[in-house]
Amino acid sequence: MLEKEDNGFRQCLRYGFPALVLGMPTLPLLIHLPILYAEKIGLGLSATGIAIFVARLIDIFTDPLIGSLSDQTDTLAQRKWGRRKPIILIGGILGILGTIFLLNPATDVGSIYLALWATILYLGWTMINIPYLAWGAALSDSYNERTKITSFREGFMLAGIMLAGAIPALSSTRGINEQQSMALIGWIMICLGVPLFTVLLTSVKEPPVSQLHQTEKPFSAIMGIRANTPFVSLLVGWIINGIANGIPAALFILYLKHVLGANELERGLLTLCYFLAAVTGVPIWLWLSQHIDKHKIWSWAMGLSCLTFAWVPLLENGDITVFFIITILTGITLGADMILPPSMQADIAEFELVRSGHDRTGLLFSFWSMATKLALALSILIAFPLLEVFGFSTNKPQIENNLTALSLMYSIVPVALKIISILIISRHPLNAAKQNIIRRQIIRLEKRTMKNVTK
Repeated sequence: MLEKEDNGFRQCLRYGFPALVLGMPTLPLLIHLPILYAEKIGLGLSATGIAIFVARLIDIFTDPLIGSLSDQTDTLAQRKWGRRKPIILIGGILGILGTIFLLNPATDVGSIYLALWATILYLGWTMINIPYLAWGAALSDSYNERTKITSFREGFMLAGIMLAGAIPALSSTRGINEQQSMALIGWIMICLGVPLFTVLLTSVKEPPVSQLHQTEKPFSAIMGIRANTPFVSLLVGWIINGIANGIPAALFILYLKHVLGANELERGLLTLCYFLAAVTGVPIWLWLSQHIDKHKIWSWAMGLSCLTFAWVPLLENGDITVFFIITILTGITLGADMILPPSMQADIAEFELVRSGHDRTGLLFSFWSMATKLALALSILIAFPLLEVFGFSTNKPQIENNLTALSLMYSIVPVALKIISILIISRHPLNAAKQNIIRRQIIRLEKRTMKNVTK
């Protein structure tokens, strides 16, 4: 478990710092990549949306396999290095290849190229992210300490997103276009990732497997998770909230460009400010979570986001200052989205160990990863084709009705989805008191198991 002395902070730092690199592809893949391939490369909105959705769909089906492997397999490398580390290493190699090809496309590539290299990059990212999340969940058995660990990781991830957002903004002042900026982000990501993950893999130990854990076949584990009702409800709420976040993210550039009339520099600065606000919000939500149950704080944060984003349809061309205020407020709430749900998921992993007798942390986080990817894929699949149905196109002048459709899709649809998510999450059954009971049960069961082993 995470040491609570000075080296506890250092371990949090060594564990969390690599998330800086994991955060950097977020903006290129979610915001810039679809527009690059649809508009600059010329694939069109529908072809781009379908290609990315196919890549995400393939990637989604690999998640349970990676999660189960990181929980269950027992090889010589894993006995020496840990269950999670070998998978992370292989994922890093695939991630490097995918980054180079996906963010450096030629001008004549097609949708198959996009789908192929997106699939490879997503697979590499999955092989890193799922074991990495499961590893972090096991670093502490404290309800509040888990949020601290998550805050380190997600704070660095937000910093990586912010760094990636700053690059296009700064590059535009030097005459570097968005496509060249994406390539630059990829190379910086690789140069930072190699040393940071080397430190992680060589200096942070994996906690030992619980005495209660029993190995099982992947299919049995997948079927067994269905009975974990706190996990199922949290997952559903997370998916709906993910779609609510993904739709405006996918439409961010289009909305700023066509509705508000923001130029390239303004778009870059607003993106940067959004994630800077999220980083600023992390310590606020962390402090609140030490005093109030996590699911309540997350629900409040989503409610604040709804109240703020509901003003977006009233904005017109040139309302950059008002949108800046909205950006800051919604960015702060993003900090809650980043740190609180994964911490709640770590609590559920402990509950699952008591409930089933299996350490399914990796598998649980694989479903978490699946839900995240599915939400983002559905966001693009819903937003882009629907805009074309309403007559919106990046290749022709826009009429007022088309811009209204873009504005409503960008704001009101996400607000409605977040309200649904709030209704689900507000009923989450695990709080600090119940988690302490679960922890005491694990301690008693582990002592009983040890006695039986020594007899």
